[in-house]
Amino acid sequence: MDPIQPPSKTRRKKEMHALQALGTALVGLSPQQLERMDLPEALHEAVLEAQRIRGHEARRRQLQYIGRLMRNIDAEPIAAQLAHVQGESAAAKAEFHAVERWRARLLEDDTALGEWLATHPGCDAQMLRQLIRNARREAAEGKPPRASRALFRLLREAERV
Repeated sequence: MDPIQPPSKTRRKKEMHALQALGTALVGLSPQQLERMDLPEALHEAVLEAQRIRGHEARRRQLQYIGRLMRNIDAEPIAAQLAHVQGESAAAKAEFHAVERWRARLLEDDTALGEWLATHPGCDAQMLRQLIRNARREAAEGKPPRASRALFRLLREAERV
């Protein structure tokens, strides 16, 4: 009968590196995203401090400190919250790119307007036509894309409804 063996040094080091990598991901979040996460106070302060540090060696030591703090807490809920926050960012990027593709289609193809209005019946068709016309004219004349930006904002709002 074998007694339960403690984890090997290699396994402990891998776990510590994983916690430090999780801490590095936390440092990469924006302050708004950090506020939404349920972090212990000491960890939250250490992450904010790491975001302020610019020196390479000082930042490395701060990241090690964050990893050390994370050894004393359950990291699973933090990892789950981080995955959720990063998923929101990925979803926001996907939404942004989808609206960009629609704007490009509307500016290139007249039939795309009918498709857009069929899928978004609440959208202001007259305003949409005017913005498309103005954006095409601006592009042809080499003017700043003011109407194109307004068109993007209108499409984004229509997508969110």
